[in-house]
Amino acid sequence: MKKILLSAIVLISVAFCSAQELYMPRNVKEAYRKETRSMDGKPGKNYWQNYGRYNITMAVLPPNRNVKGKEQVTYINNSPDTLRNPIIKLILNIHKPGALRQNDASADYLTTGVHISSFSVNGKATSWNDAPTGHDTWQAFRLAQPLLPHDSVQLSFEWDFDISLESNREGMIDSTTYFLAYFYPRVAVYDDYYGWDRMQFTDAQEFYNDFNDYTLTVNAPKNYIVWSTGTLQNPGEVLQKNYADKLSASMLSDDIVTIAGTADLAAKKITTQNAVNSWKWTANNISDVTFAVSDHFVWDASSVVVDKNTNRRASVQAAYNDTAKDFHQMVSFARHSLDWLSNNWPGVPYPFEKTTVVQGYADMEYPMMVNDNTNSDSAFSKFVVEHEIAHTWFPFYMGINETRYGFMDEGWATTFELLIGRADVGNEKAETLYKQFRVNGWINDPQAEEDIPIITPVNILSGVAMGNNEYGKASLGYLAVKDMLGDDMFRKCLHEFMNRWHGKHPTPWDFFYTFNDVSGKNLNWFWTSWFFSNGYIDFGIQKADKSRKGYTVTIQNNGGFPAPVDVIATYADGTTESKHLNPEVWSNTTSTDLLFATKKTMSSVALSGGVFMDANRKDNRFEIK
Repeated sequence: MKKILLSAIVLISVAFCSAQELYMPRNVKEAYRKETRSMDGKPGKNYWQNYGRYNITMAVLPPNRNVKGKEQVTYINNSPDTLRNPIIKLILNIHKPGALRQNDASADYLTTGVHISSFSVNGKATSWNDAPTGHDTWQAFRLAQPLLPHDSVQLSFEWDFDISLESNREGMIDSTTYFLAYFYPRVAVYDDYYGWDRMQFTDAQEFYNDFNDYTLTVNAPKNYIVWSTGTLQNPGEVLQKNYADKLSASMLSDDIVTIAGTADLAAKKITTQNAVNSWKWTANNISDVTFAVSDHFVWDASSVVVDKNTNRRASVQAAYNDTAKDFHQMVSFARHSLDWLSNNWPGVPYPFEKTTVVQGYADMEYPMMVNDNTNSDSAFSKFVVEHEIAHTWFPFYMGINETRYGFMDEGWATTFELLIGRADVGNEKAETLYKQFRVNGWINDPQAEEDIPIITPVNILSGVAMGNNEYGKASLGYLAVKDMLGDDMFRKCLHEFMNRWHGKHPTPWDFFYTFNDVSGKNLNWFWTSWFFSNGYIDFGIQKADKSRKGYTVTIQNNGGFPAPVDVIATYADGTTESKHLNPEVWSNTTSTDLLFATKKTMSSVALSGGVFMDANRKDNRFEIK
């Protein structure tokens, strides 16, 4: 028994030491020291996270561009720390002149930002300072009474803002159609490794949010339909009976129905004929809410079984201008996305009760909502919506810090985009599109910006360094792990990571260590090469030597990334033979010999990486004299 215990202790110690081989920032190390995170990839015994309960009421009266809001927030401090200076995110201040932005701002983009007219703490009126701070999209305030561990504070805000005429992620779609996102004052994330999230939104990187409970009421004029994150609580109060009945029926049917068509919209009898209708929505344990309003967007709906074990359905809806031909197929595209992604990759049932795709300009994801452009090529529209819906699992299933580690969500959405594309249009067409959009720009650009390690916090990056690290490079890294582990083990690791961190805030190290733990392999050599180094994909054939056994082909890994590659021999008789090199070949070497046992005469040998495109293809073919 003592020998067994001693062996177990040695194994644990070895696992702990090997896990420590990865570079880790000092603040992340401190989280592991405090045991809020565990070296086996699980949440630590002291893990915690804060959350809020938001009750929001918005008044939206198109074509009036001014939007008014009020909210009550109960913020619960589950941390062991006493909080004195909470941070409030005011994302729409990105539209203020002079705000720090990575993108150009036209006159139509600019507004005067968010104006807070009333603020109270625990029912006591408190002054709010709108003076410039150097960080427009967040602001701190001082609590008169510090918020103790395991206590809560009640915050109340009243505010207004002018909706932007031209925006990337939210704003005016047309004079009577608005898409509202990031529209409310939000308590920033306070976590175990950065403390308060003081990151400035620059309209380039994305977001980091807590999981909160929301009640949202949208007051809109009669004949305006509202679509939102969450479950509509009062369809009978805001919709005429026949439209409420059609909506209800669509949630139990595979059929695609037009709840409100152009004739219905023209008749102006879809909504209850009050001067203003109050649409009430609820959404719990979710990272954000968004909504859209329009008096002329067509409304289609259906549903799809997303969990075949329980027969749970999710509603699928679309809202669009009838002139957008591709959107007439959008509910069908979205149904397919939910079905395939729930049952194949990632293979976790869609976690929400619905999704709504709104025709806008952003090609942007939100919990239960997508804001997509219209395209003349409906196949491309399908491609885009599949990518955006894939974000449901990364980052919304887990509260990923997209601002710093965008590769943890965009890289996965890009991976699923390829995998569902292969099922949709076949390997060749899907991989051609993937290489065109996700790989070509990176692998064929020799500039230093392209070789910055993926783990680099994306908030300090821009341009190609940011885009390729988040999308193509990270996606190829995940696909390389999939190739190395095989589908079954890869799926087991991925599902366990998602299960462990569902509704929580994982870091990249939680991901890496979970895969190490579940696979039973120390993959730190792989993570270090692919995510922490300045490597790229570049293999070359050094030589092909003939012997009594056949031909030994020597392949050099010049770029450093451990990617899979196929080695294809062509013989003098015109036949070919292919061998697959798993990324594990490169675990402790930069050169490997591969034997082709044959009595035939080999005329040439070549390398083919498929989507793992090679930076220098001049040495990918070797002619044998």
